[in-house]
Amino acid sequence: MTATPATTVANLRDLGGTPLSGGRTVRPGLVLRSGQLDRLDVDSDPAVAALGLRTVIDFRTDAERADHPDRVPAGARLLIADALADKMSSGPAGMPVAAQLKDLLSDPAVAEEHLGGGKAQALFGGVYRSLVSSGSAQASYRTLLTELADPQSGPLLFHCTAGKDRTGWGATVVLSLLGADDETLMSEYLSVNPAVRQAFAPMIEGFTAAGGDPDIALALIGVFPSYLEAAMDEVNTRYGSMEKYVREGLGISDETVEALRARLIA
Repeated sequence: MTATPATTVANLRDLGGTPLSGGRTVRPGLVLRSGQLDRLDVDSDPAVAALGLRTVIDFRTDAERADHPDRVPAGARLLIADALADKMSSGPAGMPVAAQLKDLLSDPAVAEEHLGGGKAQALFGGVYRSLVSSGSAQASYRTLLTELADPQSGPLLFHCTAGKDRTGWGATVVLSLLGADDETLMSEYLSVNPAVRQAFAPMIEGFTAAGGDPDIALALIGVFPSYLEAAMDEVNTRYGSMEKYVREGLGISDETVEALRARLIA
């Protein structure tokens, strides 16, 4: 996976070049991931303009989109696929952590009470399991795979707020279907950490300067193996394999999977 040095889009990465089984790779320029696109400006950002994006899939909630609406290139389709809609309907506790970072890191004492002692990691474990099992998440990732299998979608970018959790699971599902091994999946999942931590550095520094536990800040802002492992365990417990999750959980046909592979494997 290749980081794209964009100036108006955070955490922009091309899944192209990721190694797959049999010495093959993901075809570049067709499937990309990032954080939110509220600052996207193709006129001042040649790296983004060069992508020729035709389709954008937004995994964010209604509230996130209202606060920071996407700016998409002219001619590109914007598809809304709220992965956490079911979780949000259960109340404020279901809100995505990325949408609450400012509030969660504004008071070190409150953060310690609610997120210290491993509570943050447990929270993320539950979120990742819901990305596998909830109906809204399954509909979102069904949209992602269906669009990626369609040549008419052109270069496609999918994203959430920080581009690490909902987006990270989407990338894992795609790369697994294409034939990436477990080591590659974990490596690619963790590869966003430098960009995410850089984007949120001022927030981390302010929190720790006020006496906050840096481990809590990093648990919220970064990604860790245990997060992805929670989702993979949910897949194995419920379906037995990624392929069965895609077919039975997401409702993706064999024909669509084959079309996706034919289009994205180089």
